Amino acid sequence: MDSSKNGDATPLSRFESKVRAKAKAVAGVAPPPVAAARAGRGGWKKGVAVFDFLLRLVATGTTLAAATTMGTTDQTLPFFTQFFQFQASYDDLPAFTFFVIANAGPSAYLVLSLPFSIVCIVRPQAVGPRLLLLIFDTIFVALTMAAASLAAAIIYLAQNANWLAICRQFNDFCQEVSGAVVASFVAALIFIFLVVLSTISLKRL
Repeated sequence: MDSSKNGDATPLSRFESKVRAKAKAVAGVAPPPVAAARAGRGGWKKGVAVFDFLLRLVATGTTLAAATTMGTTDQTLPFFTQFFQFQASYDDLPAFTFFVIANAGPSAYLVLSLPFSIVCIVRPQAVGPRLLLLIFDTIFVALTMAAASLAAAIIYLAQNANWLAICRQFNDFCQEVSGAVVASFVAALIFIFLVVLSTISLKRL
């Protein structure tokens, strides 16, 4: 009797062990819809990271163009004698000097931020690099917007207020400064868009 019972229990125990092994294997694998959802989310974040990288390249060019255009702006009015000359340069006004610094700084930052942006492409789920970029992008939004607004106010006064004679005489100077201000505003808008992208990406983690 004991031998027959042991013989009957052996197949049953084997069957139970197989069922348990299959249950553990199924439990260890994520359901296909969940895995597909995670893969889709990672692909979306990777696309955002690639777009972020491209925007940083564009912003680097615009901030560098704004800083170099303003920093090299210089015009001297021709007169008959070399002892009396009228010259306009960006360093004649503290607002324009601040403008050069406020656009050169973000340009250097954008170059340094490119490796972090690449990390976000390789690891779309990473929180640290994305959060770091969000903080510094927000700071440089304020800096570039302040510099562009201050320089735009000076140009507005020079072209439409009591300084109208200045831009009539220094026409090239005012045009180059205006171009630098436009480039700085474009860079500020790109920074705002970068902040929005980072915020959305962090919210969907």
